Amino acid sequence: MAKKQFKAESKRLLDMMINSIYTHQEIFLRELISNASDAIDKLCFLSLTDDKVGMDRSDFRIRILTDKDNRTLTVSDNGVGMTAEELEKNLGVIAKSGTLAFKKEQDADAMDKADIDVIGQFGVGFYSAFMVAKKVVVISRAYGAESANRWESQGTDGYTVTPCEKETVGTDVILTLKDDTEEENYGDYLSSWRLKELVKKYSDYVRWPISMEVETTRKVDTGETDENGVPKMSWETVTEEQVVNSMVPLWQRSRKEASDEECAAFYKESFRDGEDPVAVIRVNAEGAVSYRCLLFVPARAPYDFYTREYQPGLRLYSNGVMIMDKCPDLLPECFRFVRGVVDSPDLNLNISREMLQHDRQLKLIAANLEKKIKAELSKLMENDREKYEKFYRAFGIQLKYGVVSDYGMKRDLLTDLLLFWSADKEKLISLKEYAEAMPTEQTRIYYASAETAERAAKLPQTEQVRAHSFDILCFDADVDEFVAQILGAYEEKPFCNVVSQDLGLETDEEKEKAREADEKNRELLDFVLSQAEGRVASVKISRKLKNYAVCLSSEGEITLEMEKYFHSIPGADPNAMKAVRVLELNMDHPAVQKLAVARVQDPERAAVMAKVLLTQAELAAGVAPEDPAAYGELVCSLF
Repeated sequence: MAKKQFKAESKRLLDMMINSIYTHQEIFLRELISNASDAIDKLCFLSLTDDKVGMDRSDFRIRILTDKDNRTLTVSDNGVGMTAEELEKNLGVIAKSGTLAFKKEQDADAMDKADIDVIGQFGVGFYSAFMVAKKVVVISRAYGAESANRWESQGTDGYTVTPCEKETVGTDVILTLKDDTEEENYGDYLSSWRLKELVKKYSDYVRWPISMEVETTRKVDTGETDENGVPKMSWETVTEEQVVNSMVPLWQRSRKEASDEECAAFYKESFRDGEDPVAVIRVNAEGAVSYRCLLFVPARAPYDFYTREYQPGLRLYSNGVMIMDKCPDLLPECFRFVRGVVDSPDLNLNISREMLQHDRQLKLIAANLEKKIKAELSKLMENDREKYEKFYRAFGIQLKYGVVSDYGMKRDLLTDLLLFWSADKEKLISLKEYAEAMPTEQTRIYYASAETAERAAKLPQTEQVRAHSFDILCFDADVDEFVAQILGAYEEKPFCNVVSQDLGLETDEEKEKAREADEKNRELLDFVLSQAEGRVASVKISRKLKNYAVCLSSEGEITLEMEKYFHSIPGADPNAMKAVRVLELNMDHPAVQKLAVARVQDPERAAVMAKVLLTQAELAAGVAPEDPAAYGELVCSLF
C-alpha cells in the first residue's frame, strides 16, 4: 500500500511534537499507557449496554512486553480497538483526539455512574513514542470487527495502513527503539526494572492492571544435603508476570477504607521521611471543580527546606495519571512545607499534559487547600499542643515569613498560628493566649528581642515591665520584629518594643521629672557621650532600669536586632540600615553614681569608667566589642 503523508502540516508539526512539547523523553510510556487505559474505558462503557462484549471489569488489562533481541517495546491493551478508518483519523491527523470525540458523543451522567473517566483530550501523546523509537507499529482490531489493521510509520516521512490478522480485540503499540548513542541509552527502556519504575512514577494509579514480566529471585532446593542432612538451597532468577501498578490510590478511599496509620505509612514511603506526619488532611471536593487530595504536615523540616534548592509543591494527578511531581501553584508560600497529592479530572492541562494552564479551576483548588491547611493547623494547636509545638519548632519561622511577605497579605490567615516564648510562663504561647492573660490595666503587648529567648527575657529594659507584673514576649528570630511591625496590634492592643519604644507606664508628672533629671545631669551625659567616640547617638537618664547600671537602646524604625539582621546579609553595606543607638544610665545605681563623682574628681578615671559601662551596655544588647583585648585592658586599669 502506498505511503500516506501526515495531514496538518506533517513534517514541521510532527517534529515539534517529538522535540519541543515534552521535556522528558520517559513521558512516552505514560502517554501510551494513558491511551491504552482510554481504550479499555471505552469498551467497558459499551459493555454496560451491549451484552455482546462478553467481558467484565476483571477481564481488562494493559500489558508491557519487551524483546531485547529485536529492541522492541510493546504496550498492549484489550480495549475497544480501532478500525482502518479510525487509524487514519486518529493517527493520521496530528492533534486529532479520538478520546475527546468519544467524550463528546457519550452521556456524561452515564459515564459518571459507570465510574468511567477517559484521560486523553489532545491526541498528541501517541507521537511522543517517536522520541525513543525509530519505527512505530500499531496493530488494532476494533470491537465488532472480524479483521485487524496495521498502522506503521518511521516518523515524518508518513505512514501506511494495511489489513492484518489479530486474534483478539484491542491494540498493540510496538516501538522499535532507536540505536544507542553516547548521549542516549534507548535500550534502557527494555529493562524490566526501568519500565516498572516509570509505571510506578507516572501510571501507578491508572484504574486498570498493568502487567509485565519481572525478574525475581527465589530459593530452590538443590537436591543435596549438608553433613547434618539439611537440604541445600540456592538462589535462582526467574521471570514472572506481575501487576506492577497499585490501581486504586489511597486518596480515593474513604476513612473507613484507609486509616490515618495507612496514610502515614504512604507518606513516609512516598516522601522519604522516617517520621510520621503531625497531621493528615483529606479532601473530597465536588462542585465548581472536583478533586480529591491527601495532604500531610511534616513533623520536621527537610535538610534543605530553608535553602534556595528546596522545591515546594504538591504531587498532581489527573484521573490517576501523574502530571507533575511538584506543583507549587497549589500551595501558598507560607505553607510550602505541606506535602501530598491532588487528583482532579477538571484541570485544564497544556498539550503535553506536563504543565497546568493557569486558570480558574487551579485557583479555586489552591484557595480551598489554603483554608483546609489553616483549619487543620488551628485544630492541631487546640487539640494536641505538644504535636503542634513540635511542628512549630520546625516550621514556625516559615509562618512568620509568611506574615511579613507581600506586605502582610497573609497576616490575617497566619496570626493565630504564631507562637512566642512567654517570659512569665516560660513556654510558647499564642497571641490570643497572651491577650487573654493581660491584666485590665495593661494596654500594650510587650516584647523584647535577642539572639535567644532566654537572653531577651533578661535584657535590662525588661525591668520596668516586669515590675508591673506584665508578661513579655521574647523574640529570638530575625523576622520577629518585622512580624510585630506588620501586625501593628492584636485585638486593638499595640505591640511595644521594650528596648526602643515608650512603655506607656509613666504619668505625665513622671515624664516631666525624667526630663528635669536629664537637664540636671546634662554635664555628666555630655561627658559620657564625648567618651563614646560615635558609638552612640545620645546618652540619657533611663526611666526603665531598676537594678542594672546601663542599657543600650535605640530610636526610630531600625532597632538593634534589625540592624544585626540587615548586616548579616552577604554583601550588605555595613554603613546602611543602622540603628540610632542610645546609651541609658541608671542614676540610682552605685556604678553610675561613682562615675558622676569621678567625672569631677578624676576625669581620666571617669573616662575609663564611661567606656567600660558603654561596652557593658553593648554586651548586654548582644553587640560584641570591636576590640575585646582593649576592653579587657580598660577593666584591668580600674583596679
